[in-house]
Amino acid sequence: MKQRIITALILAPLVIAGIFMLPMQGFLIAITAITLVGFWEWTQFTESKSRYIALVPSVIALAASLFLLPTSTLELAIPSDGHQAILLIGSIWWLIASGLVLTFPKSKTLWQNNLPLKHIFGWLTMIPFLWSILLLRADSYVIDSFYGAKLVLLVCLLVWAADSGAYFAGKTFGKRKMSPAVSPNKTIEGLIGGIITAIIVGWVAASAFEVRFESTAAMLGIFIVTIIISVLGDLVESMFKRASGIKDSGTIIPGHGGILDRIDSLTAAFPVFAFLYFL
Repeated sequence: MKQRIITALILAPLVIAGIFMLPMQGFLIAITAITLVGFWEWTQFTESKSRYIALVPSVIALAASLFLLPTSTLELAIPSDGHQAILLIGSIWWLIASGLVLTFPKSKTLWQNNLPLKHIFGWLTMIPFLWSILLLRADSYVIDSFYGAKLVLLVCLLVWAADSGAYFAGKTFGKRKMSPAVSPNKTIEGLIGGIITAIIVGWVAASAFEVRFESTAAMLGIFIVTIIISVLGDLVESMFKRASGIKDSGTIIPGHGGILDRIDSLTAAFPVFAFLYFL
């Protein structure tokens, strides 16, 4: 725990600085690099003989999306039909993935021995994540260069608050397990505590950042759906790790494991938040 806290205290300011200080093209490069590391860690779930060969389809899929969809700041600021389709596909995937988690281990028979499907799962996890962050970061960029950065940080704060609130509420009140076959420590009480904590943090942050929503009801609805999906996103990665006999997705972050171990909730939260926000 001590190592996890120290690493978080070092990483958090760097992440926030990157969100606000990097120019759009630099931000694109940084998020693409994180996505590539995520794809590399995902190769463990495919259980291929060669992780390098297993990485190739994902690199091709990522490169194709970057080639086919606009990446300039002005084009990202006004999401195209292709961008919207990516967000919709990502949101649908997380609904499906949530179903797989809630029915695990029965659902494992649908994908455990299906190598192409495992690759597709990786694409559906990482590619919408990349585009949703880019689209949020570029929103209103021409008018206010920091507005999109505030949106990105708002989603991060929602997820971080939900994670912390769920941890302490689960420790204190947790009795009913959410998905014991995947993660025996996560409870319904923890989820409720995480939702309440994240709504409070999100409301304060949205007010401070002057983030625009159609209404208070719309904001709360987006917050609640995003928070629940983020918790399930954490469980999805746990499901794949458990099915593959893996404890951590990597060792790149001391005390925290791999990149996927740190962004699992974010990979789910960003596409869903972005889809509902732009909708």
